Amino acid sequence: MSEASFQQPDRRRPEPLWYQVEEAIRAIVKSGEWATGDQIPAEDRLCALFGVSRITLRHALRNLEEAGLLRREHGRGTFVRSTTLVAGTRELTSFTQEMGNMGVVAGSRLLDCSLTTANAAAAGALEIEEGDPVVRIRRLRLGNNEPIGIQTAQLSAVRVPGFLDAGLLQGSLYEALERHYGIVPVAARENYRVGAVGAADAELLDLPAGSPAFVVERITTDERGPFEFTVSIMRGDRYEIRSTLRAGRVPSTPRS
Repeated sequence: MSEASFQQPDRRRPEPLWYQVEEAIRAIVKSGEWATGDQIPAEDRLCALFGVSRITLRHALRNLEEAGLLRREHGRGTFVRSTTLVAGTRELTSFTQEMGNMGVVAGSRLLDCSLTTANAAAAGALEIEEGDPVVRIRRLRLGNNEPIGIQTAQLSAVRVPGFLDAGLLQGSLYEALERHYGIVPVAARENYRVGAVGAADAELLDLPAGSPAFVVERITTDERGPFEFTVSIMRGDRYEIRSTLRAGRVPSTPRS
């Protein structure tokens, strides 16, 4: 790629240099100049191109690796990851925002949007009565036009009157909920388990039936309480859970 593609950090800006380098690399990946599987230049070359120290560059690369955008292989170098959604300690964001943070173009195909009634699981999650009306939204989630998962969200219909007639599923659901209903998510609880992809979902996900997948249940709340219950079937090869473990006790301070 051309050296002109590298945006050197502006030391007059208030943002740290590592942050500016991180954003510049995201932009390069998002533009497609570094494609999935490409090996990026070596650290010394990147330091020269960005005009920063190795410490600054490594800070940026570590953040991008933790975000799932890059993959380091010992003895080989650093590569652009395939479209993989990394789950772990992270901010409460929509799928669109999360993929954007990874430099991946998010996409969705609407499979179903209808008014139905809450079953026991949805009623318990949304703190409503079983049989109460809910808006059911089923979407195929894409990253760079590749299928990642199928998400089925249920919203209490009382919280979103007129949703089906408002045409609100062209972009981020959370943005639409905030704009039209003043619903702003403040917290979410997620449960993960491993399951097998059924035949109908497998065809949509471009997988053999029975392939392993993550099944993720998410309850999202705003200041009034739970408003969304989502069950996601995520491809096992494109969805990753990453956690940081810490020691249970603090080492004692050595005595002098």
